[in-house]
Amino acid sequence: MRMSFPVRPAEPALMRVASSLGFLRSFAWLCVTTLVLAPTPAAAAMGPDDARHLVARTGFGVTAAEIDRFAKLDRAQAVDALLATAHPQPDIAPPRFEDHASVPAPGRSLTPEERREFVRDQNQQTQALRGWWVEQMLATTSPLTERMTLFWHNHFVSSQQKVRLARLMYLQNATFRANALGSFRTLLHAAAREPAMVVYLDSVRNRKGAPNENFAREVMELFTLGEGRYTEQDVKEAARAFTGWSIERPSGAFVDRPRLHDDADKTVFGHRGRYDGDDVLDLILARPETARFIVGKLWREFVSPDPDAAAVTRIAADFQRADYDLKVALRALLLEPAFWAAEHRGTLVKSPVELVVGTLHTLGVQPDNAAAFATASAGMSQVLFAPPNVKGWPGGDTWINSTTLLARKQFLAAIAHPAMAPSDDVQATAMIGVAATPMGDAAMPPARDGARMPGIVAGSDAPVVDAALQRARAARVVERALARLQFGPAAWIGAQPGADLPARLATAQRVLLPLPPVTDDVAEARAQRDAVLFVRAALLDPVYELK
Repeated sequence: MRMSFPVRPAEPALMRVASSLGFLRSFAWLCVTTLVLAPTPAAAAMGPDDARHLVARTGFGVTAAEIDRFAKLDRAQAVDALLATAHPQPDIAPPRFEDHASVPAPGRSLTPEERREFVRDQNQQTQALRGWWVEQMLATTSPLTERMTLFWHNHFVSSQQKVRLARLMYLQNATFRANALGSFRTLLHAAAREPAMVVYLDSVRNRKGAPNENFAREVMELFTLGEGRYTEQDVKEAARAFTGWSIERPSGAFVDRPRLHDDADKTVFGHRGRYDGDDVLDLILARPETARFIVGKLWREFVSPDPDAAAVTRIAADFQRADYDLKVALRALLLEPAFWAAEHRGTLVKSPVELVVGTLHTLGVQPDNAAAFATASAGMSQVLFAPPNVKGWPGGDTWINSTTLLARKQFLAAIAHPAMAPSDDVQATAMIGVAATPMGDAAMPPARDGARMPGIVAGSDAPVVDAALQRARAARVVERALARLQFGPAAWIGAQPGADLPARLATAQRVLLPLPPVTDDVAEARAQRDAVLFVRAALLDPVYELK
C-alpha cells in the first residue's frame, strides 16, 4: 500500500530558495572558520561553539544555559551526558481518550450521524494528541529522546488518516519513546506488532491462503534493508510468515491468530524453515545491510545529507556486534570527526516541528495552547501523526518550498514581534500555509482524485467544508496563540540598564544562528543596539532555518 498526494511544481521563487540553501552550504566553510579554529583535544573542554552545535543537532533549539552547561565538558563527556538522559516515559500525562472509541467491526453499517460523530471525536482527540506531543517536546528532560521519538515516527510510519483511532497512534508513540535510545532489535519487533502498524500496512488482511504483502515489503524496503537488497520471492515468503498477525475488536489490541497463520515451510534470504513473523525479523536483523541502512539514516538525521560510506560501514559493524544497541550507534556518530567538521555545520534544514518547538524553547516562551503550534507545523507541511505516505516526510531541502516558505517566515516574524502577526483572513491563511489540514471538528473535502488530505478519516461521510475557510479558521487559531505569547526581546537578551549590551547581543547571536548571518540586518541591529530589531533580524535571517 502506498499513498501519495499531488505535489505542486516548483516555482521561480522556490528555485531561488533552493539556490540560497546551496549557497549557504558552500559558504559554510568560510563562515564557520571564524567560529571553529581547530579540532578540540579529546580531554579539553569543548567550548561554546561545539556545545551549541551538539545541542542544536540533538534537541529542539538552543538556550544560553544549555551552551554553558555543555561547554565545560569535553566532546565524549558531553555525548555521554546526552545519552544518559534517555527517558522512556513522557514527562506530561497523555490526553484522555474516550472509552467508547473502538475499532469498528468488519461490515458494520454506521448511520451517517454515527459516522460523523466518530470522525468528530477522532479529529478532536487527534488534535489533543498533537498538542500534547508539542507540550512534551517543550517539557522533556531529554530532548534527544523526543528527537528520536520523532525520528522513529517518520521511520516506522503510520498515519491517523488510515489508523483512525487516536488512541492507537498514542500507543505507537509510547512504544517509540520507550525504545528511542534502546535496542533496535526490540524496537523492530515491537513496532511490527503495534496495532497502528498492523492496521496501516494491512496485516489485519494477511491470512493463510490469501497473504497480503504490504508489511513484508515495507519492513524490508523502508524499515531495515533498503531497496534492492531482497527479492520479490523473499517478500512473498515473508508475507506468509506474518499471516495471522491482527488486532482484537473492539479493543484494538494486537493478537496472533494461529488458525490464520501459514505454518508451512518458507524460504527467506535462502534460509528455509517454518518461520513466523518474529523469525523473519530476526533473519532481517542478521543481515549486515540492516545495520548499515539504519546508521546511514541516522547519519543523515544528525551529521550531514551525504553519509560517508566507510564510516557508516565501520559504525554499523559495531552497532550489529552490540546487538543493535542504539546508544552504541549514536555515540559513534556524535563522536565521529565528520559530525564536528566545519563544513557540516549549518548544513541541515530544520523540520517544521524543530522550527516551531525549537523557537519556543530557545526564546523561553510557554504557549497556553500547544495544539495551535502543532497546527502551525502542519501549515509548514509537517502534520504530526499524519506523514504524507509510507515513506514519511522526505525532509532536507524539501522542507523549504513554495508552499511552506511564506508560512515559516510569517511564523517567525510573528514570534519576533507579535504586533506584526497577520490580522486579516488573507494574510492569516498565508501564514498557516496552503498545506494546512483540518484538526478541529470539521473535515477537509476530498481532493480531485478522490483521495483525502492527511489527517482525515478515510471513507468518512464528514460534512464538506470549503478548504480555504478551513485553512483560514486554523490560521486564526495560530494567530491568537501567537498574540498571547509572553515574549519580550529586550528581557530575553538581558538588555536592562547597566548591562553590557554588545556582549549580550553577541551571546544572543551565538544562540540563534549556527553561522554568521547572510543579511546585513543582524549587524545593523547590533550596531544600533536595538534588541527588538536584532531578534527579528536574526529569526528572519535564512541561516536561522539551518542547524
